[in-house]
Amino acid sequence: MTRWKITGLIATLVIILSIPAYLLKEIYFPRLPVSRPAATFSGSKKCMDCHKAEYDMWQNSLHDRAMEIANKTTVLGDFNDAVVEFHGITTRFYRKEDKFFVHTQGPNGEMSEFEITHTFGWYPLQQYLVPFSGGRLQCLPIAWDVKEKKWYHLYPDNSIDPQDWLYWTNAGQNWNGMCAECHSTNLKKNYDIHSDTYQTTWSEIDVSCEACHGPGSPHVEWAGLPEMARPQTANYELVVRTKGMDSREQVELCAPCHARRAILGDYTHAEPDLLDSMLPSLLIPELYFADGQIFEEVYVYGSFTQSKMYSRNVRCSDCHDVHNIKKVKEGNALCLQCHRASIYDTKTHHFHKKEGEKGDPIKSADDRVLFDVGTGAECVQCHMPERPYMVIDYRADHSFRIPRPDLSIKLGTPNACNRCHIDKTDQWSDEYITKWYGPGRKAHYGTIIDEGRKRSTQALKDLIQLASDSLYPVIVRSTALSLLAAYPGKEISRAYELALMDDEALIRRTAVDHLNVSDPKRQTELLTSMLYDPVKAVRIEAARRMTELADPQLGEAQKKIFQGSLTEYQKSMEYSADFAFGRYNLANLYVALRQPQKAVANYQAAIKIDNLFYPAKVNLAMLYNQMGKNNEAEILLREVTASHPEMYEVHYSLGLLLAEENKYAEAANYLKQAARGMPDRARIHYNLGLLLQRLKQDSDAEAALLKAQELEPDNLDYLYALADFYLKRKKLQQARNIAREMVARHPSQQIGHDILNLIEKNVGAKSN
Repeated sequence: MTRWKITGLIATLVIILSIPAYLLKEIYFPRLPVSRPAATFSGSKKCMDCHKAEYDMWQNSLHDRAMEIANKTTVLGDFNDAVVEFHGITTRFYRKEDKFFVHTQGPNGEMSEFEITHTFGWYPLQQYLVPFSGGRLQCLPIAWDVKEKKWYHLYPDNSIDPQDWLYWTNAGQNWNGMCAECHSTNLKKNYDIHSDTYQTTWSEIDVSCEACHGPGSPHVEWAGLPEMARPQTANYELVVRTKGMDSREQVELCAPCHARRAILGDYTHAEPDLLDSMLPSLLIPELYFADGQIFEEVYVYGSFTQSKMYSRNVRCSDCHDVHNIKKVKEGNALCLQCHRASIYDTKTHHFHKKEGEKGDPIKSADDRVLFDVGTGAECVQCHMPERPYMVIDYRADHSFRIPRPDLSIKLGTPNACNRCHIDKTDQWSDEYITKWYGPGRKAHYGTIIDEGRKRSTQALKDLIQLASDSLYPVIVRSTALSLLAAYPGKEISRAYELALMDDEALIRRTAVDHLNVSDPKRQTELLTSMLYDPVKAVRIEAARRMTELADPQLGEAQKKIFQGSLTEYQKSMEYSADFAFGRYNLANLYVALRQPQKAVANYQAAIKIDNLFYPAKVNLAMLYNQMGKNNEAEILLREVTASHPEMYEVHYSLGLLLAEENKYAEAANYLKQAARGMPDRARIHYNLGLLLQRLKQDSDAEAALLKAQELEPDNLDYLYALADFYLKRKKLQQARNIAREMVARHPSQQIGHDILNLIEKNVGAKSN
């Protein structure tokens, strides 16, 4: 018994003493939390020793050469007293010792000398940056064609006026706001809204390692320890995890630069969701064709996320080496990593000549060789058609779509066939597609988007279904959801309510933007709930929308979260206050907050940045009207109707304003233009009818009022206007018919009964 106790005691001691000393220390001397310094950017040189192979691949890549200090090794253009003439302006490029200069047209159109301090880009073109006051760097409009070794103008067809936003010394060609964030690492724009100046900084001038991996100081510290002393840690202390990423994670890592988007603030690499730092553009007509093909420069993300490749977990690195951006394989071998050669790399699939087979090179309308003999059989020629940007930079559509000349016939969209066979018609291409692949084509969301853009009533149900169908790309669904805003009714409100609960932040944000519930209390409840959304773009839009509510009746906790989100929104717009849209959004915010002077100042700032930015002019005119400054309002609206005659809504506003100023004849002309441009808007015809009555143009007035009543037969105002029109002209029978309709459609409204009784008495008196 004694021996057992002794043995047990020894065993217990052994167990206790076997606990590692560092754990005992933790038990009795608990570790205090360590506050580590924030991760900082260390520079690509710190990566070279351990990651030499990757570093060597990155060097001299397009990312490495994205921006450089101008010197004899980085400047590719001809600065040996080269003289060129564009749009009647003679420009000279030359050197003074080790510096580079250009003599050309500058601010206000005056000729002057400018020093070039930085290069911008490497291939297929190189631009050049000129410093100006306020910390600005501006992009010259003349660039160097690297392949052809010649100077060319970025706007060859148009001479840009020195007052235009796009003129090279103005905001449209400003490096700090337009370009910088994607050509340098750890870019901080540092725009000051009060002084209208920049103090832009970067940690490295080009797109280096940390542009993708994030600030590297914790990793560098970890890697500096002896190998056996390095603690096990998630992702090797790198801020951004790049190993084992799925398609979405990797694509969204690239998206902050490779997407057309609105920026919400400086990119920190720590944002949990893509929409915490940016808002991707939807498939709007200014950027995309109706079927989602690229139209303007959209930088890949919006097209690739529409593709089957993306939905099948294909990612950027499957085709591009992430360190030098080059393709991992050439020609069809790139696609045959996944697609079976015996099926797809055959003439029975592509029906084109292969390399070595006889044939002539195919040329474009501008005499550019699109592809030589044999390359017509390359997958990319049919599935990744290119479009030129910046004149010579041909960029491929990454939606990997099947050529659809049938959609070209229906929607006017391009197709890969006629890109090369420029002497043929869409019908010719469609006949061959049918001959080769058989009749019948799958329904495509492009037809729905196209009808939605036209506000076709037939598109309503299809848009609702498309917006809610998770099998479609998110950008397509969000676009459909945005198009629903043109359609009134409870069905639309319901679609937006359901979208508020979607897993996708872009869907939720689009729903918040357009949410319009007839019940103010319900609208408040829904928007208040979205203030708690974890994604920045969603909650700040909810806060903005809540400023439109008359009296949201929030509790103390809700007021706090609302103010926090509203402050986030305001800071995001101040970040973009060097753009017209940023100032415009701030002005709209101040209108909602009943701060008219701040609103006026920001509208004026938006117009100063871009004198053609008509939304700021229209809204400022409306504000001036509310402030009793109709003369100022009239000037602005006249400017917009002159520069944008297709803006019929503005014609309508100007017509109403002129009528308010008793300029009836001119007002009627503007209302007539609005009615012709928007024939389905009953209110315009109604207002026009009332105005024509005043001008004693009875026939036209009657036609306008009848049109309004035809479009909205239940509208009591329109019925009353017609009844009144007929009564004043003693057309009692017509007035009686309208009054009876008023009673039938609105039996509870006394006005119809009164008019009918009045008519019956008059008719009765005459008969007696």
